Amino acid sequence: MDLATVILAAGKGTRMKSKFPKVLHNVCGGTMLSYVLDAAHGAGVKKIIVVVGYGAEQVAREVAGRAQIVSQPEQLGTAHALLQAGPLLRDFNGHLLVLCGDTPLIEAGTLAELIQSHRSTGAAATVLTARLEDPAGYGRVVRDNQGGVVRIVEQKDASPEEQQIREVNTGIYCFKTEGLFADLSRLTPNNAQGEYYLTDIIEKNVRRGRRVGAVTLANPLEMKGINDRVQLAEAGRYMRRRILRDLMLSGVTVIDPHSAFVDRKVQVGRDTIIYPHTFIEGDTVIGEGCVIGPGARLVNAVVGNGVSIQYSVVNGSSMEDGCSIGPFSHLRPGNSLGPQVKIGNFSEIKKSIVGDGSKVSHLSYVGDATIGKNVNIGAGTITCNYDGRNKWPTWIDDGVFIGSNTNLVAPVKIGAGSVTGAGSTITKDVPAGSLAVERSKQTVIPDWSKRDKNKKDETQN
Repeated sequence: MDLATVILAAGKGTRMKSKFPKVLHNVCGGTMLSYVLDAAHGAGVKKIIVVVGYGAEQVAREVAGRAQIVSQPEQLGTAHALLQAGPLLRDFNGHLLVLCGDTPLIEAGTLAELIQSHRSTGAAATVLTARLEDPAGYGRVVRDNQGGVVRIVEQKDASPEEQQIREVNTGIYCFKTEGLFADLSRLTPNNAQGEYYLTDIIEKNVRRGRRVGAVTLANPLEMKGINDRVQLAEAGRYMRRRILRDLMLSGVTVIDPHSAFVDRKVQVGRDTIIYPHTFIEGDTVIGEGCVIGPGARLVNAVVGNGVSIQYSVVNGSSMEDGCSIGPFSHLRPGNSLGPQVKIGNFSEIKKSIVGDGSKVSHLSYVGDATIGKNVNIGAGTITCNYDGRNKWPTWIDDGVFIGSNTNLVAPVKIGAGSVTGAGSTITKDVPAGSLAVERSKQTVIPDWSKRDKNKKDETQN
């Protein structure tokens, strides 16, 4: 193994105005840092070190199992950050890829190209550069008359002529490790920021006659570092376009890509249609031939084939083929729906199992319930599962018909093929094949309207 990477992720990100470390902010379902880790893995890097500082414990949890951690308690510049990784690379002799934890758009293919160029040219250092129409804020890449890289100068230290250069440093490098950390330890902060710049290593190599190479990005957007919430939103917009493009090329119809929001890990089967104003998040998996939206939100959902979900929220629930959800349904976490289940208008389901072909069509709440096959839950049904201290289960067996406005006071079991009368409050188990009616006797008072009118007249007089 002759390839390692160090990801610089110690900064707070003051312009984010956040209590969270900058690299942990989310872009399309993944932290900025997770994208950089994925790109490094995709480029073939096995040994990864992350330099942490602000929010070190949070960042460490994010990379647990994927990278080693070193700490930079005081942020004194990029060279100082890389120097902290020295002890973990003491016995490593090869090539070191240096990445920034706040560049989520960088792609594995780009890093692989940089590594390949660095190895093939035998350079001591290779810089990833980009040409920008507006290079303001970036370090400029200064070349000699033969096109070789001479040095990199930060904007605050650049002369007026150097500020006209449009080729900029991305902050991504590949180095030979031989002598690298000794050189880092000898750098001085002779610059406007008073920091130890990693870019000074480039000029040091040039002065010693060592080769410094450069690879220029084909797509400058990949280098985009995120420093504030505006740039975070721009990165999200770019990433969504990439995600939706891949989905559409795989056979998914997206009616309006400008109003569909799909996270990076989402999987969608072919011939599924995603309508506008739809959010599909987390580890959601959607089968083939589904209709999702308009106005749907799916979070960590597992959806079979031929499912329809419109104007509804599905969170942490699974459903098999042919289910119909909505409009205006809410599936809270922990639900498992069998094939051809219907959950309709203004119904809420929580931590329940609903069997094949059963229907909860409208205006109902079902919580902590196990419902069998071909059950009909009438409008306005409520499973009264909470007594103020504990949650209790409800069991409804196959073929049951629950009349409208039934209250099922848990724990209670409704036997197979039984019926509850509309408006009943069921407090005891119902045997299979029975009719259960539990409501008070209707009382009729004749001529009520006349008597009521006389009372009103007396009051007004």
